[in-house]
Amino acid sequence: MEIVIGVVVVLHLLGMASIAGGWLANFLGAARGLGVLVWGARAQLVLGLILVGLVQANKEPVSWAKLGTKLVVALAVVACAEIANARTRKGQGQPALTNAAFGLMLLNVCVAVLWPNPEA
Repeated sequence: MEIVIGVVVVLHLLGMASIAGGWLANFLGAARGLGVLVWGARAQLVLGLILVGLVQANKEPVSWAKLGTKLVVALAVVACAEIANARTRKGQGQPALTNAAFGLMLLNVCVAVLWPNPEA
């Protein structure tokens, strides 16, 4: 089970890297940057939910307050990315929403790293 959790964690981190890379590419004017950001946000949300299930199945302690906070922030990241993508398709640029998605992703990283995990 540890190997499966490790693989999902790596994929989860790649989703985070996709958000950051997509934001940077979009910021620098690349046409496909926003698509990378959107798919990275989707991946982060889905893989985060899978991780919670795997950790619970492995009978490891979880902090429900931490996970709830991370879920709300992840949903906000996905919402900002999806709305920015939809508006960009209509010809309305949305740099504020992509910046918000990136900033919220950074907030989620801080919650993940700085919020202490429950004792085993």
